[in-house]
Amino acid sequence: MASSLPLLLLLLLLSVIFFSVYVIGGAGVALRLDIHHRFSAPVKRWVESSGRDLPGGWPEKRSVEYFAALVGHDRGRALANAAPALTFSEGNATLKVSSLGFLYYAMVSVGTPSVTFMVALDTGSDLFWVPCDCSSCAPGTSTGFGFEFGSSIYSPNMSLTSQAVPCNSNFCELQHECSSMTQCPYKILYVSAETSSSGFLVQDVLYLTTEDTRPDIVEAQIVFGCGQVQTGSFLDAAAPNGLLGLGMEKISVPSILSSRGLASNSFSMCFGHDGIGRISFGDQGSSDQEETPLHIEQLHPTYNISITGMTIGNSSVIVEFSTLFDTGTSFTYLADPAYKYLTDSFNAHVQESRHAPDSRIPFEYCYQMSSNDVAIQIPDLSLTTEGGSIFPVGNPGIVISTQQHEFVYCLAVVKSNNLNIIGQNFMTGLRVVFDREREILGWKNFNCYDVEDSNPLPVNPPNSSGFSPVPRSYDPEASRESGNGTEVTELTPVNHSHHVNSLTRTTLFLFFCFLWPFF
Repeated sequence: MASSLPLLLLLLLLSVIFFSVYVIGGAGVALRLDIHHRFSAPVKRWVESSGRDLPGGWPEKRSVEYFAALVGHDRGRALANAAPALTFSEGNATLKVSSLGFLYYAMVSVGTPSVTFMVALDTGSDLFWVPCDCSSCAPGTSTGFGFEFGSSIYSPNMSLTSQAVPCNSNFCELQHECSSMTQCPYKILYVSAETSSSGFLVQDVLYLTTEDTRPDIVEAQIVFGCGQVQTGSFLDAAAPNGLLGLGMEKISVPSILSSRGLASNSFSMCFGHDGIGRISFGDQGSSDQEETPLHIEQLHPTYNISITGMTIGNSSVIVEFSTLFDTGTSFTYLADPAYKYLTDSFNAHVQESRHAPDSRIPFEYCYQMSSNDVAIQIPDLSLTTEGGSIFPVGNPGIVISTQQHEFVYCLAVVKSNNLNIIGQNFMTGLRVVFDREREILGWKNFNCYDVEDSNPLPVNPPNSSGFSPVPRSYDPEASRESGNGTEVTELTPVNHSHHVNSLTRTTLFLFFCFLWPFF
């Protein structure tokens, strides 16, 4: 308290000096306030008289440093006024579940009263859908996934905030199928064989929370799929309780949050070595991250980047190809010549014996491990991206239990005919930023626990020893035949600021003028 008293007295003194009272034609009294620039001579005298100085010294007027300081301050104010990052109200933790397609899952709540779902997070598709008034969905409760899993069901009739998305909406892509319906239908086919989701579109509340020191609940009106019929992998192998598309189309959750002004047009995901991660909407990364441009096709926008080279161990090669970054693809898919160079060079660096081909395993390059092995010596692997940034691959493989006490280590890359996909296994140990505003992909090595605490998912990942069952190859990326539609309703912002009288505003301005050089 004692240290703040001189500052208070100085503020009162400034108020006396700069509130000059004079009469205009005898009609009344007016107040005049002298306004001074942060680098002006009076401000400098005030600061020096208080025994303080401007950090870094006072820049020469109209010098490069002078304008740089002004711009830097303005940028700082803009960032300070930016909307805080958002995450799900259930917490920002994500979890990789090996028995559910080796994908990352998060808990999300929708509707009124809210219903909570454990959904797969997929940057390779756009629509968020959940099981809803089901005709064909995964079992309501099952232990066949490696743990007891309770599947939630959404029903528009049970939510007080649910609204139908009509067929005459300009966003309804399946209007030709609306002849006997009043709601917009959707049907999405995925790359995985015979895997699809269909139903109709609804609008309802998605519950989010701000990621700041004083978190607030945000009720975001979003459009998602009422998934009545699921087929293929959605019935047993992956995403049995819904899938949250994080793609670039206007119907995706990041797109809707950005269009409503609730978050910046960017988000990040962190992929921990232990299978625990984080997701944050509005996160635009950090200045020390590596970056490469996104190549966005207007017709079918995706998170696509260009690779210009590979390094495996001490071997490097120039190999150019385009690839999709897809968190909804468990493992990485490469076509020749990239696949051939990677696998040949990787194999040349590994000392262990090659495992015999096994039809149960989708990977071509696997190596024998004894039951006593806790690690296998593998070469360092990295990708050179357009612009020269290096993308490190910290976890290119997977340990598979072929039978009791027998294990193999496999390079978790699948040979593709023509499609290149960097799957979530190549993102392990990284915080990946999908910055749609700047059209860049960013990344940095990151400990996913170095963020604000959140409630962990109430699911224990099976096979905690690190050994995994024989994986099913799963890729939920939406195929080009997919169709969906939406109608969004703009949220009306509420101004919670209090009215400030003119004297208070003037005093605050004096306070700001005095402290501004120290901000």
